[in-house]
Amino acid sequence: MMVLFSCCPNPNLTNPKTAAMVQNMMKEGAVEALRKCFSSRMEFGTAGLRAAMGPGIACMNDLTIIQTTQGFCRYLEENFGNLKERGVVIGYDARAHPTSGGSSKHFSSLAAAVFISQGVPVHLFSDITPTPFVPFTVSHLGLCAGIMVTASHNPKQDNGYKVYWENGAQIVSPHDKGISKAIEENLEPWPESWNSEEALKNPLLKDPYQDIHREYFKVIQKHCHHRYSQHTVKIVHTSVHGVGHAFVQSAFKAFDLRPPYAVEEQKDPDPEFSTVKYPNPEEGEGVLTLSFALAEREGATVVLANDPDADRLAIAEKQESAQWRLFSGNELGALLGWWMFHCWKQQNSDAAAVKNLYMLSSTVSSKILRAVALKEGFHFEETLTGFKWMGNRARDLLDQGKTVLFAFEEAIGYMCSPSVLDKDGVSAAAIAGEMIAYLTTKNTNLSQQLATIYEEYGYHICKNSYFICHDQNVICSLFERLRNYGGQKDSYPTKCGRFSISAVRDLTTGYDNNQPDNKAVLPTSSSSQMITFNFSNGGVATMRTSGTEPKIKYYTELCAAPGNSDVKHLKKELDDLVDAIVENFFEPQKNKLQPKPE
Repeated sequence: MMVLFSCCPNPNLTNPKTAAMVQNMMKEGAVEALRKCFSSRMEFGTAGLRAAMGPGIACMNDLTIIQTTQGFCRYLEENFGNLKERGVVIGYDARAHPTSGGSSKHFSSLAAAVFISQGVPVHLFSDITPTPFVPFTVSHLGLCAGIMVTASHNPKQDNGYKVYWENGAQIVSPHDKGISKAIEENLEPWPESWNSEEALKNPLLKDPYQDIHREYFKVIQKHCHHRYSQHTVKIVHTSVHGVGHAFVQSAFKAFDLRPPYAVEEQKDPDPEFSTVKYPNPEEGEGVLTLSFALAEREGATVVLANDPDADRLAIAEKQESAQWRLFSGNELGALLGWWMFHCWKQQNSDAAAVKNLYMLSSTVSSKILRAVALKEGFHFEETLTGFKWMGNRARDLLDQGKTVLFAFEEAIGYMCSPSVLDKDGVSAAAIAGEMIAYLTTKNTNLSQQLATIYEEYGYHICKNSYFICHDQNVICSLFERLRNYGGQKDSYPTKCGRFSISAVRDLTTGYDNNQPDNKAVLPTSSSSQMITFNFSNGGVATMRTSGTEPKIKYYTELCAAPGNSDVKHLKKELDDLVDAIVENFFEPQKNKLQPKPE
């Protein structure tokens, strides 16, 4: 027993439920389960931590939360001489795991206790909040850092620890390595770290809930450009058993919009996620079944869905055929990007102002904003995958006096306001609600508007999927073959089936033959695989490994010039391109890759 608790000098201080889980595993001789829990520590990366709740250094529990926070606290002390004046903010979602005694609320209290034991002021929300409230609070109150305890749309047993820097954006390297090192140096719990009950009574603890709730909705009202309080557009909203319900209702109220109908069975937080297999609105039909049923009963034509921590947004619209269309993240990026620019243009008559305007998207997302920017005269930039990169780049641009109007990633993440330098499903829901109301007054809808965008700026048709592969050697050899194609060292393919390749960018090695010196502009990382191919027919394909799952993902898009509106032909061309990539580059049979489950 003492071997298992070697990181903790006093096993009695661990959560009794977590300790009981270990004792049961030992009684049952569950060696493999014990090894899984205790053999290797969770890695702290730029996304913080994410793992199952349970015992051991590989899981989220009282001890690992304390160790992580102690390391983070020491790292912040090294970086900020005024940490004890400025402080940090901590938020949490509604996740709970009764078997291990872990919950987001409990973990946030322990994190607060660690900081307070070192004299650091803590702004700890007294109730559940959406993830975007934490980066908003960091910026609004000028704090040194923020922590959000959430696992977003992960399975119910998981939890996570997401970290924001003083600039209001998620951390990027080298902070992850610095924090990770500090955690390793502070594994022994400090005497007061366990004492969350005392910490909650400490005068260093403040509750920002009311102030931030008021200020956030006041700030996002800047993005409300029309008032449709009398309009009868009917919208359904689901928070998928997460935190979003009350906040989206407040956001619609701030925009003077008719409140959306809430899916009763899913509006209150439920850590069991009892009505869905996976609490991820990207999954579509299964997650939105109850929303569609409510919409049919109420005569609503649009469904909005947040993931459980309300930082992402999905939208579905009823078609004339009576079928429901779930928009992809890229399609919503086109719609929201168009809307944000449409509203900005109405407010800005100075033609020169557009030169100061920026939109961002991640490199695996649709290039539609690039096409809009080319025609309208604003700047478009792409970043590496993940909002941490877009948030930090947005901060750089804002500090230079630029206007960052919009940023998005294909995984239904949208930043519609620079007051939150991360994806925000609450403000995006209200802004989408106003866009829907506006389109309704013009006797049109989202699907028709999307077609109009594509007619004007060129069709952008996407097809994304993945293969499952548990063998790292196979993954490495697959990518190395593409770097030494045809047996020639440092030589990339120039064709894929019948399709000619016009450019290659490899963000693992830093190669980009689109640049004069063949060096990639975007940051590179040898620890992950990522190659992008540009094709002569306007196709773009990126192959990359997942940082959290045993997957090789691919993202493909065919970018057509304005006027080329033969959608059927374009889709066939993209299908053929994807088939060629799968056959020639993935070689699924040879590499024993499992396709994405249907």
